Amino acid sequence: MTPSKFDVEKTDLTVGPYRVCPVPTGIFGLDGGAMFGTVPKVLWEKTNPPDEKNRIEMEARGLLLKSEGMNILIDTGNGKDFVAKYGEKLGNKFAEMYNIEDSGPSLLKSLAAHGLKPEDIHHVILTHLHFDHAGGATTEKNGKLVPTFPNAQYWIQKGNLETASHPNLRERASYYPANFQPLLDAGVLNVIEGEKEILPGISVLISNGHTQAQQMVKITDGKTTVLYCGDVVPTSTHVKIPWLMGYDLHPLTLMEEKQKFLSQAADQKWYLFFEHDPYCDAAVIEKSGHDFAVQKRFWL
Repeated sequence: MTPSKFDVEKTDLTVGPYRVCPVPTGIFGLDGGAMFGTVPKVLWEKTNPPDEKNRIEMEARGLLLKSEGMNILIDTGNGKDFVAKYGEKLGNKFAEMYNIEDSGPSLLKSLAAHGLKPEDIHHVILTHLHFDHAGGATTEKNGKLVPTFPNAQYWIQKGNLETASHPNLRERASYYPANFQPLLDAGVLNVIEGEKEILPGISVLISNGHTQAQQMVKITDGKTTVLYCGDVVPTSTHVKIPWLMGYDLHPLTLMEEKQKFLSQAADQKWYLFFEHDPYCDAAVIEKSGHDFAVQKRFWL
């Protein structure tokens, strides 16, 4: 991993009954230009240096909420069984294109570090069904794709499931039935609609800028709040309103959403948890003129 150019503080974080635990699932690479859209390379390469193929390092980081008798996982990363899921040709191309590391952290290794097996997860909240968020939701067992977490209930927004089931040409390469059809077949996918509390102290907020009906996850006890940002704010360098990804379907909508959510986060000192930042887990932000800036970064 490239050494961080940021000062990052180590801290432990608990929200109500939940211990907040990052779950690294693996480093991969995406084109830096795609990750920063219209932002000039001379700006983004200062904080996210690219390799010889212009790919920047990305983490696929889930979040474990661990409490007495309850283990909740938010997003599942890429998943490692590409050939089993997508076929040999596509699976190998998939891993090569996105520079996915075979070694290093994985979803199950990271959970094991917390003393957990797949059977110990009770709920899995999926922000959306793009492969780098839902790839670990299913796995191959005895020649069949099944839910990775056999005792868990999964949660997704209705609008995102509909989009994943009938993807547009732009997103066809990001949505794969292998990542969600086994959940439907097993009857474990809870399809919800709109912003609501789905578990005690855990609610979802809706964004339609990156893709249709992505749900960010808000964890709060009234004093401390963590917002799992998903692809609304994928890394700490994306807290600036105009710093968007080329992958975002509706940039102007996303900018309006960022203005709304980040204003609340800055005013109320929420912890923003970043799914794709290889240099920190979370940050607290502040207003900076008409925009936002990172006040402090954290490893949790």
